[in-house]
Amino acid sequence: MKAWLLLAAALLLPCLALAAGESPRLVGPSPMPAEVPAPPLPADRADDVRRTRNYPDQPPVIPHSITDYQIDLNTNRCLTCHARQYAEAVQAPMISVTHYQDRDGQFLGGVSARRYFCTQCHVPQTDARPLVDNRFEDIDTILERLRRGRDGQ
Repeated sequence: MKAWLLLAAALLLPCLALAAGESPRLVGPSPMPAEVPAPPLPADRADDVRRTRNYPDQPPVIPHSITDYQIDLNTNRCLTCHARQYAEAVQAPMISVTHYQDRDGQFLGGVSARRYFCTQCHVPQTDARPLVDNRFEDIDTILERLRRGRDGQ
């Protein structure tokens, strides 16, 4: 009998706490039932300025808007400018030759299926405020600072 009372109390107490509004908050300052609107998406940079890469083998960011670009199994709007047969005519940078290789390094006549969906690696550059402070320095900046310190500049 005591066991049944303890079990009932153990099951009932959390329910009473929930009913009293005493439940712990899992995320954010608002209670869970409140709907909080999502922040607006930051605007894409559309200045067509090519950005410096921050680390070796970083995929370049997309320096223009790709809103309404269709990239699916049948169509890839990126390739209308960046495929090797169109790049010169539209003055767009040609995609890397590595995009025309299969996993064994064999060159293909067209873009490899592994590289077809551009936004797997490449993202548009936005004017979003960084969520955390970034003090990243590339190796050239670090070496230049060390060289100046050694030369007494």
